[in-house]
Amino acid sequence: MTMASPLVPQLSFAKHPLLPRESRLQPRPQFSSVRFPSFSVRASSVLAVEQDLGTQKDQTLESEIFSCPICYESLIRRGPSGLNLEAMQGSGFKCNRCKKSYSSNGNFLDLTLTAGLRNYIEVKPRRTELFRSPLVSFLYERGWRQNFKHSGFPGQEEEFKMAQEYFKPAEGGLLLDVSCGSGLFSRKFAKSGTYSGVIALDYSENMLCQCYDFIKQDDAVLKANLVLVRADVSRLPFSSGSVDAVHAGAALHCWPSPSNAIAEITRVLRSGGVFVGTTFLRYTPSTPWIIQPFRQITAQNIILLTAEEIEDLCTSCGLTNYTSKTQQSFIMFSAQKP
Repeated sequence: MTMASPLVPQLSFAKHPLLPRESRLQPRPQFSSVRFPSFSVRASSVLAVEQDLGTQKDQTLESEIFSCPICYESLIRRGPSGLNLEAMQGSGFKCNRCKKSYSSNGNFLDLTLTAGLRNYIEVKPRRTELFRSPLVSFLYERGWRQNFKHSGFPGQEEEFKMAQEYFKPAEGGLLLDVSCGSGLFSRKFAKSGTYSGVIALDYSENMLCQCYDFIKQDDAVLKANLVLVRADVSRLPFSSGSVDAVHAGAALHCWPSPSNAIAEITRVLRSGGVFVGTTFLRYTPSTPWIIQPFRQITAQNIILLTAEEIEDLCTSCGLTNYTSKTQQSFIMFSAQKP
C-alpha cells in the first residue's frame, strides 16, 4: 500500500512566552561543605574540586540538567562541562541526597534506576524487550522504520519538517528526544542547529549503541550539542520544568504505560514547552466498523490508541493547545504545557 499524496501540514501556533535563554540551566547549588570519595567541594559560585592526591588540576563541578532517577535531586558532575559526547565520556555524576553514582559506558550515560546493579535484572514487557534486541536495533534504520509508510507515515524528512513546525515556540531551547531508538530524529534535531542542546534518550542499550555508531559517521553531528542517555520514559532523570521540547517519534504504542510516560513528560517540560509525538492509531473514522474491534487484538506487542484517547491522555495530564494530523493509521500530535 502506498500513499496517494504526501502529508503537507497546514499548522498554526499560539504564542507562548519562553523563559530567557540565559536562565535555562539549573541554578548552581551553594554548599557549605560536601564530601565525595576522592575529592571535596567548597562553597563558591563555581564549585572547585580539590583532588585528594593533589596531582591533578582542579576540575569544575556544576549543577546539572540531569537529575537522580531515584529522588530527582540535581546531579553533581565531576569532569568536563558541556552537553556533548566527549564531555559525557569524561564525566561522572553523583546524587548528593541518595549518594548513588552514575557514569558513561563510553557510548551513553546510564540514568536508569537499575544503573550499576550487579545481581538484579529487570525484565520489561515484550514490546519493550523487543527493541533491546541487537538484531532489531541493527535493522531499525535499515528497513524496519521505512515500512511505516504503509501505515500512513509520511516519510522521515516530512515527519521531521512537521515536527520542526510544531517546535517553533521552543527554538533555542533544550530538546529531549524520548524513545529515540537509533537516533534517527535526534541526529536531525542536533544537526539543524535549532536547539541549544539535544538529549537522545532510550531504554535500549543496543539502540543507543547503534545511535552512537551513526553519529560517528557524521562529523557535524559528532561535534553538535548532543548526548545519549539511557533512561525510562516513565522515570525521566530531569528536574521538573527543565526541558523546552520533548519529541517521541513512533514511540507511544511501545510504552508499558502511556499515561505514566505523558505525566512524566509534562512534569519535565517548562511552561510553554512543547510535546510532539507520532504513533500508530488503533483505528480511524475511515476504518471499516467491522474491523475496528479487532485492531488491538491483532497487535500483540504494542498498545494502539485512538486519536480521542491520545487527546484525552494529554489533556488529563495538564497539557493544552492539543492539535493533530492523521493519515491512515498515522498520527502526529502536539500539546503544550501551560
